[in-house]
Amino acid sequence: MAADDHDRWRELYAAYARFYRVAQTDEQAERTWGWLLDPAHEVEGLVVVDPAGRVVGLAHVRPFARPLSATVGGFLDDLHVDGSARGSGAVDALLAALRDLAVERGWSVMRWITADDNYRARGKYDQVAVRTAWITYDMQPGPLS
Repeated sequence: MAADDHDRWRELYAAYARFYRVAQTDEQAERTWGWLLDPAHEVEGLVVVDPAGRVVGLAHVRPFARPLSATVGGFLDDLHVDGSARGSGAVDALLAALRDLAVERGWSVMRWITADDNYRARGKYDQVAVRTAWITYDMQPGPLS
């Protein structure tokens, strides 16, 4: 990901947020963009381009500690491919780049979550990864009400 990818990244990231029905301010998106360009920040971004050189997909990934196995894994926070590029191999290219990154970094796993009703993506994920039996919880900071 490079600084000149910003405008197209922003379009794709906004579409990703809409897909998941997440209200995202410009300030939040720009903070994420800053993280992606900061080599000291743990979050990294990958993009895939079409044959014309246009960015058509993005992925945001970071390392995470796995204390039980005493290893580090990679966590894929976000993956989105423009609707016009679906079926073109763009998602395959992103997933291959993530596998290569995991090998390069010595990560023990590449992990991600997706919505239960994200059927198209799940069809692809079922081809390249193993669905786990783990259930995800989110707890808000602060006192329980």
